[in-house]
Amino acid sequence: MSSTHRRALGTTRRHTARPLPTTVWLPTPHQPDTVPAPGAVLPNWAIEQIRTEFTHCPDQPPAALLKISIPDTGPGMDARARLVTYGNGAPSRMTMLLAEFHPDVLPAPIDNLAGGTADEMPGAMEEGWSGFFHRAHRLLPADGLLLLATRQRRDDGILTDPLGSLIACARTAGFRYLQHVIVAHAHPADDRLVPTPPADASPGVIHSDLIALTAIHHT
Repeated sequence: MSSTHRRALGTTRRHTARPLPTTVWLPTPHQPDTVPAPGAVLPNWAIEQIRTEFTHCPDQPPAALLKISIPDTGPGMDARARLVTYGNGAPSRMTMLLAEFHPDVLPAPIDNLAGGTADEMPGAMEEGWSGFFHRAHRLLPADGLLLLATRQRRDDGILTDPLGSLIACARTAGFRYLQHVIVAHAHPADDRLVPTPPADASPGVIHSDLIALTAIHHT
């Protein structure tokens, strides 16, 4: 390859937008339980993988992980949230928070006849979730991680994907989008995957979404 061609190729790469990384997580073939607990979004194996990949330090066991499950978007939603700690003890300092948003909690999209688009959310998303993200931002230090777990659902046959609205709220509150992890609800069997969707999942939905964001604090 000539030096001129190498320079041209390098210039093209510099001006090409780099997509954010997307990763697919699958349970191991010997994982006995691949289905989330009732009302939960992520199965236990995925939460343990979060601890392994996001909290692990060399020569140390994975740190404890705090998970918050949001029941609704009404006033006082934080007081009704359910907290679960995974691992021994409690996190030594709050540098990461896992928030599970069950799809039943998320508002339905605005009716297209009212002038909205299929992926827009009504006021509950703007008010309830916006407040949650701002409180989470105040709680986490600079470069602290907020992990959002949710999945799609169907409303009157229309597939609703909440990720765009959630990420927009998080960015407004001061978070930067880092990574999208697809958590498959399936069980490996020989050379194929057998779907094992949660009992409360919408028809055809066989994965959950895990979004990693980092807190930005300007000094």
